[in-house]
Amino acid sequence: MRPFIVSSQTATAGRVVAIANQKGGVGKTTTAINLGTALAACKKTILLIDLDPQGNASTGLGVQPSDRNVTTYDVILGDAKLSDAVTGTQIPGFDLVPSVVDLSAAEVELVGRQRREFALKETLTGLHRNYDYVLIDCPPSLGLLTVNALVASHSVLVPLQCEFFALEGLSLLLRSVERVRRNLNPSLDVQGVLLTMFDKRNNLAQQVATDVRSFLGKRVYDTIVPRNVRVSEAPSHGLPVLLYDFRCPGSQAYVHLAGEVMRRDQEAAEA
Repeated sequence: MRPFIVSSQTATAGRVVAIANQKGGVGKTTTAINLGTALAACKKTILLIDLDPQGNASTGLGVQPSDRNVTTYDVILGDAKLSDAVTGTQIPGFDLVPSVVDLSAAEVELVGRQRREFALKETLTGLHRNYDYVLIDCPPSLGLLTVNALVASHSVLVPLQCEFFALEGLSLLLRSVERVRRNLNPSLDVQGVLLTMFDKRNNLAQQVATDVRSFLGKRVYDTIVPRNVRVSEAPSHGLPVLLYDFRCPGSQAYVHLAGEVMRRDQEAAEA
């Protein structure tokens, strides 16, 4: 494999970023895996918390179900410490807290608990400082698991597919983020919106991109992730696309995204 290098920049240590969108199939897990990989290539230490019961981020990083002994299900219910669930991956500096399908029952089990929205934040306290970035791959919903992720995070990154209903779903998500900020996490901010699955031959995709930029301005990343078959193939091999095919357009997009994320965080830290 040809090595890949991105120029590293200083970022705030322990930055916790929820990667969220209530709509499935928008590239959320793909973004979590490949942004984490690109940041790790910049010599950043990364922890990815798989908070989706489907466990696709865990699979996409090559961690088999049989190797997921302590998971986010155990952690969020308070049966294990987050540090007990951390497992290494094949990528140096990139750790994972894996998920299993049992996590789908956690929302029901948490309902009757006090401070149920803070379950993840309380177990993450302190540990996040061991990493430059903690990324949380949220489920495709705005339920209690996603709320836990938003409460535990400094910011939220929103992958947004370039399709007709994108803006409607984005408005709903941003309203939810605002409610969490107002009631549960005053420091929560929108890290940025990432346009994904972009097909430059599609006039509708071009229009959606224009509309989103008009609506959110500089909160939309300059990076656009194109629709790319190599990105779709990589998870079946248990690899991030940056390891599967570094030269493909999808890989290059995530390299550029990592640079944008670090640059924005550095600018915010210096402001």
